[in-house]
Amino acid sequence: MMTNRISALLAPSFAAIDQTKRLDQTRKFGQIKEIERTKGQSFWRQCQRRYTFQPIYRTSGALLAIELLTAVFHPSAPETRLSPEDYFSAISTGARLDVVLEQLNMVKQWHQIFVHHSVLVSINIDGQVLVAMQEDHAAKRLIDAMPYIRFELLEHVDTSLDTPFARIAEADRLWLDDFGSGLANFTSFISWRYEYIKVARDLFTVLQDSEAGNRLFFTLVTLMDRYSKGVIVEGVETSQEWAMVQRSDAVAAQGYYLSRPASFDGLQALPMLFCG
Repeated sequence: MMTNRISALLAPSFAAIDQTKRLDQTRKFGQIKEIERTKGQSFWRQCQRRYTFQPIYRTSGALLAIELLTAVFHPSAPETRLSPEDYFSAISTGARLDVVLEQLNMVKQWHQIFVHHSVLVSINIDGQVLVAMQEDHAAKRLIDAMPYIRFELLEHVDTSLDTPFARIAEADRLWLDDFGSGLANFTSFISWRYEYIKVARDLFTVLQDSEAGNRLFFTLVTLMDRYSKGVIVEGVETSQEWAMVQRSDAVAAQGYYLSRPASFDGLQALPMLFCG
């Protein structure tokens, strides 16, 4: 089977990425434990959030979507950014759901822009919050009124939770985030047709290291395209990487070469076409 052959070819790349991530996670775990010892959970509850966005452009240059990004800081040091991953890991499911509601209400301020230009807005979410959202009437009303909203899911709900996609009202709005990060794998996109699949920067970088890796990248994107509406490549930082994505079957890309994160105050000035 094609997926089995590609999975075998990707195994060394995944192993290298996983080893790096395990080392990072070990260091991060120690840092989190130290933070918890010195500051406790009250520290994280006091933290505040700022929001920016990063555009996602089609390989044709047309704007496809924006991704909402979260910056976390403590009032005692507002210029010091904290890890969003650490923050969301430290707060409860209910608190994370409140953050999603905050994000939805904030995005709604630019409702007319997204509708007029047919631009999608992706928000990162975890499986537990996605399930909790099914019982939250305020969230349901907001989502129903915002057809451009999409949710980026890092892990596959069917394997991480007991709730199947058939019972998730927003299942048709889901994107699989960070394929190649270790949490999103072949099982993730084969067992459910996500609208879009995002290839992680880590995997994209590894596959650029050799001619064989380049060929595997093109094959992988073509395969994922069959199981979704399209593939988005994350972390495009150079003109050479942009050209590589354009030569593939990917539908779009995201990264510093295309645009750095920007304040929502500048949303109206966002180019609808990338001409790089």
